[in-house]
Amino acid sequence: MGKMRGDFTDILIRRQILGPDQLEEACQLQRQTGAKSLQDVIVKLRYATIEEVTQAVAEFHGLQYVDLTDLTIPPSVIELVPESVARENVVLPLEQDNGALKIIMSEPNDFDTIQKLQFILNKDITPVIAPREHIVEAINRHYGQTETESVDSMLQEFTDTAIDFTETAADTQAVDEDADAPVIKLCNLMIQEAINLRASDIHVEPFADRVRIRYRIDGVLVERDSPPRRLLAPIVARLKVMAGIDIAEKRRPQDGRIKMNVQGKHFDLRVSVLPTVHGQSVVMRILDRGNISIGIRDLGFSEDDYQKFHNIIKRPNGIFLVTGPTGSGKTTTLYAALNELNRPDRKIITAEDPVEYYLPGINQVEVKHQIGLDFARIIRAMLRQAPNIILVGEIRDYETAEIAIQASLTGHLVFSTLHTNDAPSAITRMIDIGVQPFLVASSVIAIMAQRLVRVVCSRCKEPYKPPIAELRAAGLSPEKALAKANFQRGRGCNHCNQTGFRGRLGIFELMKMNATLREMTFQRAPAQEIRKKARAQGMRTLLEDGVLKAVKGITTLEEVLSICHHEGY
Repeated sequence: MGKMRGDFTDILIRRQILGPDQLEEACQLQRQTGAKSLQDVIVKLRYATIEEVTQAVAEFHGLQYVDLTDLTIPPSVIELVPESVARENVVLPLEQDNGALKIIMSEPNDFDTIQKLQFILNKDITPVIAPREHIVEAINRHYGQTETESVDSMLQEFTDTAIDFTETAADTQAVDEDADAPVIKLCNLMIQEAINLRASDIHVEPFADRVRIRYRIDGVLVERDSPPRRLLAPIVARLKVMAGIDIAEKRRPQDGRIKMNVQGKHFDLRVSVLPTVHGQSVVMRILDRGNISIGIRDLGFSEDDYQKFHNIIKRPNGIFLVTGPTGSGKTTTLYAALNELNRPDRKIITAEDPVEYYLPGINQVEVKHQIGLDFARIIRAMLRQAPNIILVGEIRDYETAEIAIQASLTGHLVFSTLHTNDAPSAITRMIDIGVQPFLVASSVIAIMAQRLVRVVCSRCKEPYKPPIAELRAAGLSPEKALAKANFQRGRGCNHCNQTGFRGRLGIFELMKMNATLREMTFQRAPAQEIRKKARAQGMRTLLEDGVLKAVKGITTLEEVLSICHHEGY
């Protein structure tokens, strides 16, 4: 197996896509994480695209590589493989060649699947290679009824039906029974479609004459459907039933949770119901349990920040704060750190409001305000459990901050979050809450501010020249930047839903405390002075980190400037 991997990477090295040092790092990371596929590790490290890696694998095995981006396979060929077989095995027929059927697969060594297909289809199979995610998209495209079309047809079915749904208690109860089975199907399809589009949340919003359904994809809300107003009551009631929420209560905010299995993957949906002027608004936050296995490397750190972060989380005690607005990826960053530290010889306890992901091997406690179980009370109790590492979901008040600091001073490593715009402001915020400056100075080991920026689509990216005004706003010299930088943007394609972006990465501002900054904290220095001193000692700001990623072609300057305010930098 090692020989095969060596050979496919030799092709990448020969094509100057991969360097020997990068290959060594990828192999080392594979050994550390126990990843099954070296291909996946190389793609995750962004040393090569999935297309480049798959082409190299195809060349090594002497197989044909197929670009599925704009390929249309004739219906007469598609009919040769039933949809259930294609979806179950993630394969697609390409063409018949001298009696043999060319089948597009992602794994050239999957002989079990080849034998199974030969038995089911009663044909000789010739494998050809394409990336797995491309095959899944092509299956959805070619087998007619994609999830998107199903939602449309389901809404059309409702629009054409003369049933009048009113918001009476009797009709609401009826949703729970088989009389309104189409509503059940519509809600399931809506959730499945959002998951397929990589949405982070679903918004069902009532208005006077319609219901608006929107998905948040890569941080941007996209309007999907506007079902008739009469569908609001049955949709809300069905979602409440799925989330275990009281469907008779319509005047108070409510919360619940839905667990779903979509295409073999487990998803948790956090449901929030809010009474508005026009009816109940529902927001479902989609939590992919697969995301909890994310590594620190996948967050988007530059090499020097990665080394600093890695060293900080290995400290035996102190407080590490992550700051940023809601939805900036703070929880994901802290979970990645906990995954790195989660070993049998360490006890880790978290206090969260609410628990978003369930982490194996970690003791997680959920805040319950209605019974007085808040952050401060949980931290006091967890200290009696003799933990090595503590995660406090958020420091909101003096009591929580004080106990977290006392925990750090008594030999515990404490992770927590704050809502501030940048790293230096977290120090003044802690003092404003009421914590004594000498306690902040002695306990905080580092503060990291972060934001998420959208990543340029790998399929449709192309070089471009940013406007002069953008370059100046980013603090770049137009002449030098255009000569040296590799600015990229996406044209828009099916892979990225015509947006030019697919996925998001973090940009970071990591301020590591030292003697000078501790003295300034003790003297209650303003945040601006602390910022100037930290920058003089090598701290990279959010804007500078974002511009570095734009210069490398990972994101665009416009995207970075929309996230970071450049005034005062």
